[in-house]
Amino acid sequence: MTLIDLNEAGPAAGNLRGYLAEPAGTGPFPAVLMIHEAFGLNDIARRQADRLASAGYLTLAVDLFSDGGSRSCLVSTMRSMLSGSGKALEDLATGQAWLENSGRTNGKIGVIGFCMGGGFALLIARNGFDAAAVNYGRLPRHPEEALLGACPVVGNFGKKDRTLPGAAARLEATLETLGIEHDIKEFEGAGHAFMNDAEEGPRPLRPLFRVMGIKPDPEAAVEAWQRIEDHFAKYLKD
Repeated sequence: MTLIDLNEAGPAAGNLRGYLAEPAGTGPFPAVLMIHEAFGLNDIARRQADRLASAGYLTLAVDLFSDGGSRSCLVSTMRSMLSGSGKALEDLATGQAWLENSGRTNGKIGVIGFCMGGGFALLIARNGFDAAAVNYGRLPRHPEEALLGACPVVGNFGKKDRTLPGAAARLEATLETLGIEHDIKEFEGAGHAFMNDAEEGPRPLRPLFRVMGIKPDPEAAVEAWQRIEDHFAKYLKD
């Protein structure tokens, strides 16, 4: 597993970095572009990338906060997600191009995102990907427009997630209307960030996060990960 410099990958890369998680063997492999949560490319995110690699996917987790850390980059990155344009989307396109030009893929590339990253995964699901996995991601402002022509989508949401009330139902209805293959599930007892394997965020705020339902749910996470692996195996593996 390697930290890589993406500065030469494309004109919009700037100081862009990423974490590359590589499967065992020589390949070629199905590939996955991974998009982290609002807390950045931390240990939890790297373990998620490693998990995908262990399932056989060449996984590149792009660090959207490469230019200055989460505090200075989060606001501009969230603005990019809400507007559907900007540097964050350019950085993700650079990561996608890096995978496509790596010479190590089987020609199939998926995208996966968590929380903030799930919102970005929805925004770029129609940009040449073969499958998308969206985990408690915010829907675009104009979902029917943004998701027109999207690749097949699997989505995992928590019913106790107070930050995204009704998001799973709205996403499913939108994909149904657009005729896009999808499998969306809202887990009854889970909240936001339930697929994390540890609590994250500033330690003094963690009790508040728990009250808001932002915490791991190991039982729901097992099923959610299996749904993702089944989805990616169907659309990305030869």
